Amino acid sequence: MKEEATTNLTMLCDFYELTMGNGYFINGMADTITYFDVFFRRCPDEGGFAIAAGLEQVIDYINNLHFTEADLAYLRSRGMFDEAFLDYLRTFRFTGDIYAVPEGTPVFPHEPILTVRAPAIEAQFVETFLLLALNHQSLIATKANRVIRAAQGRRVLEFGSRRAQGADGAILGARAAYIGGCHGTACTISDQRYGVFAGGTMAHSWVQMFDSQLEAFKAYCRTYPTNAVLLVDTYNTLKSGVPDAIRAFNEVLKPMGITKCGIRLDSGDMAYLTREARKMLDEAGWTECQITVSNALDEHLIQDLLRQGACIDMFGVGERLITARSEPVFGGVYKLAAVEKPDGEIIPKIKISENVGKITNPHFKALYRLYDKENGKAIADYICVHDEKIDEAAPLTIFDPDATWKRKTIRNFTVRPLQVPVFQNGKQVYQSPELDDIRAYCLQQVDTLWDEVKRFDNPHQYYVDLSQRLWDIKNELLQRNAGC
Repeated sequence: MKEEATTNLTMLCDFYELTMGNGYFINGMADTITYFDVFFRRCPDEGGFAIAAGLEQVIDYINNLHFTEADLAYLRSRGMFDEAFLDYLRTFRFTGDIYAVPEGTPVFPHEPILTVRAPAIEAQFVETFLLLALNHQSLIATKANRVIRAAQGRRVLEFGSRRAQGADGAILGARAAYIGGCHGTACTISDQRYGVFAGGTMAHSWVQMFDSQLEAFKAYCRTYPTNAVLLVDTYNTLKSGVPDAIRAFNEVLKPMGITKCGIRLDSGDMAYLTREARKMLDEAGWTECQITVSNALDEHLIQDLLRQGACIDMFGVGERLITARSEPVFGGVYKLAAVEKPDGEIIPKIKISENVGKITNPHFKALYRLYDKENGKAIADYICVHDEKIDEAAPLTIFDPDATWKRKTIRNFTVRPLQVPVFQNGKQVYQSPELDDIRAYCLQQVDTLWDEVKRFDNPHQYYVDLSQRLWDIKNELLQRNAGC
């Protein structure tokens, strides 16, 4: 069962969120209803898709959002905030709506993975934590999914706690890695808190503590006969490590009738060493002995090792996964999309930039995924105005919003809304699934993507299209504001 730390994270915000909130309050805009979207502009590692994660932590944050008297005293000491605003913060709670893509969903650039509808001060204030939670875990879940796909069905464990960026980086990173497809972690607290299976055997120091490597191995086999995985590269992998492991298995496990065991390599040429180790183990009759490798692995090295015929049953992936070393920033942003008038009219808002990729999609939107009925594969994602409906019985013409002449009419398709209500009027209406269910959902949804989209290098572009109505609204706003 999950036991979260009780640290109040309300003040984990950028200071401008407080100065803007104070400004909104003074200028009579505190109750103005706004719409903000969380989205990202490009996939990490130039990949074809990303994996959404971190929503459970967003939910916990929103439910516990409040200012303490110590927080208010600090803000008062800055001499910048209106006293009436500080009094407003004393009873501050989130009262708005949040819609989000469930954790484990494959997501693509420029589509809203989370939408906030709330009074201006509330919506502005939650920006930092929402981005922090979603950016970090989506990044690690995405990297983990790349790694497990490279492993081609072999088990992958997350081994990176000691090189993570801080405690939360290790704990929540392990959670995100599990969502992305890893089978477990070395991080004990992630097992205790979230149920991410924690496993581990020995370090080199275990071998060094004994008078001989053989005695170290035999002692470990006697202590953990049903989980005897021996680290064989402390001295010399092929000359002594594997032979001593075989002897320990023969002398300790074989009399017990135990045939399942393992060795681990943490250095050297993994392709060559695992092939040779496999031969030695098989010749000695230990055909069920599994080989685990670790040491600065990532999806590219794993892919290369398997291409070279490495005999590996399981991978332990550490620093390059837990830090997403190849691209350690997800790049999610939080942008205003609309403002709602007191009479309920929604006024779309757009951010224009000389960098075309930074131009936002305006309005309160709905996000759908279109699937081919015949094969179940995802065709495209479709962003439209929130009140638009899609008729599955009628042909639907979709087009590239950046190259509008690229059009395709689809038939025989199904539609699935991607966002779900998470909060309504400040009340949680969505219950996060169990972590095992999130992981299973992630793997199932990734399987709906074409292999061409899942390539590591030069993946096929998966289209995220705008409805004609939304494209027209965006284009009209661009034309109207072009000269401003």
